[in-house]
Amino acid sequence: MEPKNDQFYNQYFVEIDILNQFEAIFKYANEGIVISDSQSRILKINPSGLKTFGYDIESEIIGQKIEILIPQRFQHNHIGHREKYMENPHARSMGLQFDLFAVKKDGIEFPVEVSLSPFKNSLGSFVICFIIDITNRKKSEENEKNYRKELEKEVEERTLILKEAIQKLEKTKNELDSSLKREQELNSMKTKFISIASHEFRTPLSTILSSLSLMEKYNELNEVEKRNKHNDRIKKSIKNLTEILNDILSVNKIEEGKVIINPENFNLNNFVNDLILDLHGLLKPGQKLNLIASDIDEITVYQDPKLLRHILINLLTNAIKFSDEDKPIDISINTNDTEVHFSVKDYGLGIPKIDHKKLFTRFFRSSNVENIQGTGLGLSIVLQYVNYLKGTIKFSSEVGKGSIFNVNLPRNLKTSKN
Repeated sequence: MEPKNDQFYNQYFVEIDILNQFEAIFKYANEGIVISDSQSRILKINPSGLKTFGYDIESEIIGQKIEILIPQRFQHNHIGHREKYMENPHARSMGLQFDLFAVKKDGIEFPVEVSLSPFKNSLGSFVICFIIDITNRKKSEENEKNYRKELEKEVEERTLILKEAIQKLEKTKNELDSSLKREQELNSMKTKFISIASHEFRTPLSTILSSLSLMEKYNELNEVEKRNKHNDRIKKSIKNLTEILNDILSVNKIEEGKVIINPENFNLNNFVNDLILDLHGLLKPGQKLNLIASDIDEITVYQDPKLLRHILINLLTNAIKFSDEDKPIDISINTNDTEVHFSVKDYGLGIPKIDHKKLFTRFFRSSNVENIQGTGLGLSIVLQYVNYLKGTIKFSSEVGKGSIFNVNLPRNLKTSKN
């Protein structure tokens, strides 16, 4: 019988020891521990729980429904949740996917994490609630969140500043590249200009010098006809030099932005007839300028006569230069209420189709006129002047059959002064 008594006492003391351990855990745990029955009445709360919820003694809370620890705005829903839970009680952690809130005795709400552990004994069903106040953690998370936002904002601002800096650098680079390209183009233009100008000036100057020398000889021999012939050669060479200089001056004005538009009212008939008269000295033997116009005697236009004259002289001198002797040049003029249309047609060399796209490029000369004097500036200047006068220019050409240039200008030029 004694061994049985020893076994009984040993088991008794083990159970007492377990109860003591449980009581120690319950009493000294850092987490709040609340034990409730199947009706969700609070049966026991540990010291940490009292401190967490702001109560001084157990009697203030024992016997109360568990909802006393829950904010009033959540109480109604909580009743439904815990009744459903008691139908199938199981170990469960709460607040992992959504925020939970508890309420202190003084009504202050605070965030919590809750774990539920159900158990049964001979007295019934119970639930142990482990409650942790996570206010400090939430503050840390909020601070971290705010810090992250500020950091992201700062990174975004720095990125924007860096982006703007890169854009400015790219803009500066593009401007430098553009300036360098422009400088290279200018250097190339200067080289071309020096080459062309030296060649174009040399020919008429040589003609003038040789003709002057021969004129002195013919003066002594009293050969008037030969002297007059060389006098005409000198005049023609001087006109060629003047044409080259005018082109150079025009390009310089365009480059420096010094082209001034001065529109005025003038009679179109008088303007064109004076222009044709001035060009008679450039005509080759047998060439003739044919004016084809309808009722322009009384037509008055408001345009810049100086620029218009330069446009038409360039087109007409080209027609004369690139046409053979005995070939006519037609200049047609038509007007309506808003526009003036000029057309210059020749029956000369024509322009190869491969050169059409580059025809208005500065210094460009068609491949079939290399043996004819010229700077390659005239048509580029014409295009610029047509643009200044708010007009358009088009052309068509066929090798061996000639070319036709069509210029449309507003009859009344509107400028910033109007």
